[in-house]
Amino acid sequence: SSLVTLIFILFLYEEIEKMSCTSSSFNAQQRNASVVHAFASSSSSKAATYRKRPMMSTRFSGGGGAHRIDGDAIFPSAGLVQRGTNRCLMSRARRTSRNTNVKVEAKAGTANDGGKERHQQKFALLFDCDGVLVETEELHRLAYNASFAHFGVQLEPGVQMEWTPSYYDVLANTVGGGKPKMRWHFKENTWPTVTKSDKYGTGMVTDEGIQDQLIDDLQDKKTEFYKKIVEEVATARGGILELMDEAIARPDVAVGICSAATKAGFEKVVNSVVGKARLDKLDVLMAGDDVTKKKPDPLIYNLAREKVDLPADMCVVIEDSIVGLRAAQGAGMPCIITPCGSTLGQDFESEGAKFVCDTTVEDSGVTLSKIFPGDCEKPCFDF
Repeated sequence: SSLVTLIFILFLYEEIEKMSCTSSSFNAQQRNASVVHAFASSSSSKAATYRKRPMMSTRFSGGGGAHRIDGDAIFPSAGLVQRGTNRCLMSRARRTSRNTNVKVEAKAGTANDGGKERHQQKFALLFDCDGVLVETEELHRLAYNASFAHFGVQLEPGVQMEWTPSYYDVLANTVGGGKPKMRWHFKENTWPTVTKSDKYGTGMVTDEGIQDQLIDDLQDKKTEFYKKIVEEVATARGGILELMDEAIARPDVAVGICSAATKAGFEKVVNSVVGKARLDKLDVLMAGDDVTKKKPDPLIYNLAREKVDLPADMCVVIEDSIVGLRAAQGAGMPCIITPCGSTLGQDFESEGAKFVCDTTVEDSGVTLSKIFPGDCEKPCFDF
């Protein structure tokens, strides 16, 4: 009987052990299913498929936007791949649930390049470069003459071509952009002979393709000389950077620079004088290479207006020449003139300028608060 009793006890022990294992397995499955269900229920519609696959888990398969799950963990909103077992899912859930401080924030100012929300902007202030930011016309003239000398450009045998200050004044107030200036000059006079290079032939340059190449090469070499000159002598005109800083600081004012100059020379000036910190905050930055027609054509200002998405009469242009004024007028934009060099004393009022400084904006007391008073609906020019 003792043997029978012992066998019976062993049988009961085995049955109890089986029941315990079954219960533990069932509870584990219940817990796992609860985790998956809670994970899927709080996710987006993409995660809803996990309710049908409670034994699947997820892993990252790439980048993407952020998608918040269970209020804590952050997962990519795309690229989820089903892999492994529910144990992996719980392990992943435990690891990612610690990322409670992770935040996804929109970068301020993504509406435009200047770090301002586009819907806040009510006005625009657009600066020309040469003659407005920096008094550069004489620097350009010297650089052109250096380029002409480098190639040995002659309009008459034995006479080196040179633009005098008085003649360059005419060019600067007639034609915008370097290449158009040279082309206009050669058409009004005669195409030259190039004496220091065989690339353009031995006599007068008459072939249109070679003429185009000559103008391109002259402009490239001029830009090299101009960069060197700028590094040595270029400085900002009085009050102009302060005015730009005021505009950059105003969330309701878009700010830009629109120049007819070739991009390489333009970039040298603005990098040296304006500085990267300011340039990074501008809404518009355009050079002559960015347009098919140069000032006095209004194209560059029309494109700037489209970029800032404001009415033309809300965009104030600061120019220094008749050519720039006509470009602004053609775009329907009011223009303030800050004359310099050859443009001093010219009759800008009859051309439609809203205000003409004596010389610099600093000398004339032009400030942003006067152009765009805090409560104004339109730009003001009653200085």
